[in-house]
Amino acid sequence: MTTLADDRRKQGFPCTAVRRRVTVRGVVQGVGFRPFVHTLATGLGLSGHVANNAAGVIAEVEGDPASVEAFCLRVGTEAPPLAVVSSITHEAMHPLGTADEPPAPGTPGTSGRGFTIRPSELGEGRTLMPPDTATCDDCLRELADPADRRYRHPFITCTHCGPRLTIATALPYDRATTTMAGFPLCADCAREYGDPADRRFHAQPVACLVCGPRLRLTPAAGSELPYGEGESALTEARRMLSQGAILAVKGIGGYHLACDATDSRAVATLRERKARGARPFAVMAADAGTAARLARLGPAEHEILTGRRRPIVLLRRFDDESGVPLAPEVCPGSPDVGVMLPYTPLHHLLFGLPGDPLGPRVLVMTSGNRSGEPIVTGDEEALDRLDGLADAWLWHDRAIEVPCDDSVVRVRPDGSEVVLRRSRGYAPAPLALPFAVPPVMAVGGDLKNTLCLAEDDRAWFSAHIGDMGDLAGLRAFEAAGHRLQMLTGVIPELLACDRHPGYHSVRWARRHRDGRPLHLVQHHHAHVASVMAEHGLDGSRPVLGFAFDGTGYGDDTAIWGGEVLLADYGGFRRFAHLAYVPLPGGDAGVGNPCRMALSRLRTARIAWDDDLPCVAACTPEERHLLARQLVRGTACVPTSSMGRLFDAVSSLAGVCHRAVYEAQAAVELEAAAARAWADCRDAYAFGLRRGQTSALLDAEPVLRSVVHDLRAGTGPEVIAARFHRAVADAVTSLARLARRETGTSTVALTGGVFANALLDEACSDRLEASGFTVLRHREVPCGDGGLALGQLVVAARLGSP
Repeated sequence: MTTLADDRRKQGFPCTAVRRRVTVRGVVQGVGFRPFVHTLATGLGLSGHVANNAAGVIAEVEGDPASVEAFCLRVGTEAPPLAVVSSITHEAMHPLGTADEPPAPGTPGTSGRGFTIRPSELGEGRTLMPPDTATCDDCLRELADPADRRYRHPFITCTHCGPRLTIATALPYDRATTTMAGFPLCADCAREYGDPADRRFHAQPVACLVCGPRLRLTPAAGSELPYGEGESALTEARRMLSQGAILAVKGIGGYHLACDATDSRAVATLRERKARGARPFAVMAADAGTAARLARLGPAEHEILTGRRRPIVLLRRFDDESGVPLAPEVCPGSPDVGVMLPYTPLHHLLFGLPGDPLGPRVLVMTSGNRSGEPIVTGDEEALDRLDGLADAWLWHDRAIEVPCDDSVVRVRPDGSEVVLRRSRGYAPAPLALPFAVPPVMAVGGDLKNTLCLAEDDRAWFSAHIGDMGDLAGLRAFEAAGHRLQMLTGVIPELLACDRHPGYHSVRWARRHRDGRPLHLVQHHHAHVASVMAEHGLDGSRPVLGFAFDGTGYGDDTAIWGGEVLLADYGGFRRFAHLAYVPLPGGDAGVGNPCRMALSRLRTARIAWDDDLPCVAACTPEERHLLARQLVRGTACVPTSSMGRLFDAVSSLAGVCHRAVYEAQAAVELEAAAARAWADCRDAYAFGLRRGQTSALLDAEPVLRSVVHDLRAGTGPEVIAARFHRAVADAVTSLARLARRETGTSTVALTGGVFANALLDEACSDRLEASGFTVLRHREVPCGDGGLALGQLVVAARLGSP
């Protein structure tokens, strides 16, 4: 056998062959990294092999020292598009001197010019699973090309796109450890899979119309609609949508419920069947041009909409009736419309390729579930749980292993992206931590739940789980925890949770601690710690954290939510907060902003006169019972919640009196403020007084000004704008006070209230103009979807109790 050394001697070179083991860690499985390594190594004339293992990608390369050195450099700088290389380590090895290396004995592999792709190896370590990715341009061209053998294939994919996380059953990532294991490759696909020059070389989800999953249309029981398969299923589905039907459509991470977004009857029917109330629906537009006719689409929004992640992007609606006439039932009362573009081949086919009969160009695409339940992923489960919601099911036989709802983002005026729900396309991408932590798991809260695992300097969020109010939510939470541990290799030695004794997540953590230390982290401290960790702060200096939300269990057992905390990871001091008022009836008060408004008026000693909208919205009996409840303090919990203040002002201004979804009153108040924002520059003013241990932000002057404006005939839009500016002014005043007293000049804005784009930007602008460093969320949600990260870093810093 001719060796590399022999070749070098014949060419007059001394024998200096070297061999090196190269370990690449990061997002390097499921992204075409082994084929890339194969191509790179053979191009440099190197022998050796490459394999996946639990630590990442391991390559051994041998040859000319300069070529080996070039390989070690280029393996990181020229990595595939979906790869994220976090580290590369080299280890010198004894040269074998062979020009050709067969696969490991008894195993299949791909070799060429002395370099082999070996099957994956088991072992200890940790690799990073890539998120699911939207269909790439190359696959879309093939999808629409009648001459291509994957023409109109609903599951076309390649090394650069398609499902990853949602089909993974184990690591290392190989076809055998995905839900594609049950689809043997046909001869043509096998040839592509084994060809180093092919775009589908070792692409694990690869398939075609011959060997891949099958698409089917199943009508609801008792329906006379036809059953369909393949092309007939798509044709019938498109026809049904055009005629106002509601379809359950199986996607990458779960089912959607879809209907024509311009058909008022269809949208209203879906809203009624799903018991959705007035909560806005997201829509899917056929293309970016259609999306631009739905709402304001700037360059940054366009880039995110058309990128690989394809989240739902909140776009500010047009002020007039221009653009595509969405049914008013799509997003009533919201200043924004959530828009996404097709991200699977099936979505593109559902809208139709050139030459297909025209169907709807904008579809409502809402999570396939009943309100409050986790997204449906299983086919039998879909037929059961979506019965009565859908007129037909467009589904396929590729199983979904990991549920993954659509992510939600918005874009700030500076073009930066803000993640409001971190899920498909983002999970389970790791986040860098500012300090090393032991193996730890934080379980988050009970609303918008996500959990978070971490070890060393990385943290991983689960995909969005949702609310923990029922057994289905708890099961989804437990399954997500098990999957995340499997994918990351983190075995938690430390647990963290909220301090609310009634949270399901807290009860779960207590039941499953198994002797492990458990840290109970105050809700708003966790919010502040979350944004600190996201920005890489080591905690050596405290920040001033404004944690504004609807509900959080306070250390005094009150309901907090308008908090100004001087905090680091080790603890916090409550520097200021919104003054307490009674929250009548707990959840009943949350669902009835008019009652919160009456509680606010009573605390401010303002009479419940019938000319006030919130008073008129309550029946005489309701007012009588509420007055007695407030006098006696029956079922009234003191609250400092900024979210509840937004509710109260929304009702007082006549915007929203009854809320059927979380933060509805605040969302509609923001929408009203947006309509007057450019023309209304003045603001109300809060009071500020000293309490026993903290400064108190007093809303009474604001309420009196609102009542004065109402009686002067001022419209709700101007009142809403003045209120938003008042909150921003109060934040800036408190920050200045804290700087004078403590020297702290770094301010963190966090909590669900800062999902309000107007408030977020107004606070940031004023603070930066006053010389503060402002920390705002970017990759981690500001609401309870980001809570687990804060719990995690606080628990890790505190260590074992």
